[in-house]
Amino acid sequence: MELYYSFSVLIVLASLFAYINHRFIKLPSAIGIMLMAIVASIIIRFAGSSIFPDATTKIFKLISELDFTEVLMGAMLNFLLFAGAIHVNFADLRKQRLPVLTFSTISVVISTFVIGVILYYVAPLFTINLPFLYCLLFGALISPTDPIAVLGILKKANVSKSLETKITGESLFNDGVAVVLFAVILQLTHTDDAQISIGSISLLLAKEALGGLILGVLLGYTASKALKSIDDYVVSVLITLSVVMGGYLIARAFHISGPLTMVAAGLLIGTYGKRVSMSSLTKDYLTKFWELIDEILNAILFLFIGFELLLIPDFETYWLLSLATILVVLFARFISIWIPSLIVPFQPKLSRGSLTMLVWGGLRGGVSIALVISVSHGLYKEVLLEMTYFVVVFSIVIQGLTVGKVSEKVLTKPVRKVKLSEGQDKR
Repeated sequence: MELYYSFSVLIVLASLFAYINHRFIKLPSAIGIMLMAIVASIIIRFAGSSIFPDATTKIFKLISELDFTEVLMGAMLNFLLFAGAIHVNFADLRKQRLPVLTFSTISVVISTFVIGVILYYVAPLFTINLPFLYCLLFGALISPTDPIAVLGILKKANVSKSLETKITGESLFNDGVAVVLFAVILQLTHTDDAQISIGSISLLLAKEALGGLILGVLLGYTASKALKSIDDYVVSVLITLSVVMGGYLIARAFHISGPLTMVAAGLLIGTYGKRVSMSSLTKDYLTKFWELIDEILNAILFLFIGFELLLIPDFETYWLLSLATILVVLFARFISIWIPSLIVPFQPKLSRGSLTMLVWGGLRGGVSIALVISVSHGLYKEVLLEMTYFVVVFSIVIQGLTVGKVSEKVLTKPVRKVKLSEGQDKR
């Protein structure tokens, strides 16, 4: 009953904020909802106790008691990744397989270590000492990109299909890789050095990542075969729901990556399943169903990100470091894209404009919030939470609202003016 009550409140607030944004503010839906939740959090935090004390107490209790990590990582993320993957054109993704694979794996590792090393030396400048493993832990949780809020803007900004596929494909796969990397580093923070070995880390990474991909392919292929034997959109929707919900339970039981399972299953059903197993009517209903699921869960997700402000007990101690961390994360994002672009033989090579868009369009989101909340309460939980919140809010609001203008500036080729000689036809 408590979970039903919590989700009822979130749905009501999300629908109210979505209406206000659509009717009056007219920002991208996810950004508008999150900004209104942040404003509501500020009002509750500083004036709620005196204006509406009972409601303030209930809201604080609702936000603090809701297990956001379990809700997002165990439910919402699986639905969001599957919904995103099922709409991806596999042919486009295959053309961009090298940059997508590079950015979702090598770039995540580079970003993690660049952030970890810089933060380890920068934090003491603000009289804050973070152990190196916790700096790496922050690097792992903040490295995955979440461009869901900006994909609509990218399309309106006339971004090329190849660049859009790079950003989308990277976001689908790097969530799973970053979660595995985060789990490994988190385990190291609770493990004696004598028990750490390259072999054990490699085995854990292989089991989580490869196991997730293999399970996803098996689920996607099995579901596609089942869909091929029927032609009923209701049963088809139920089958895809069972893939997401049952697939997560299997992945959890075998301790493999749920996010990568959902991505692989969604890609297979979205390409092979739609092509050979569905009539046009079933395909239309299935597409619209998962688009609706995507929009609803995104509204709830960004609403909750806004209200996460209430979980930060004190802004005064770490706000300067948190602001500096924004620059560190952006720099690490640039390095993690730039270095592979010099070494890996991309065809065609990344242009300066594409590099800029990959850096500025790499938004952070709910996955980072969920991961930092999952860190056990201790000496460093508060600083990690505040740094993460600052980066995520800056990423979604500032980068999300300006990425369209940035794309117009860096991707639009200037028209060369040719000086005509005397007597030359000017027509």
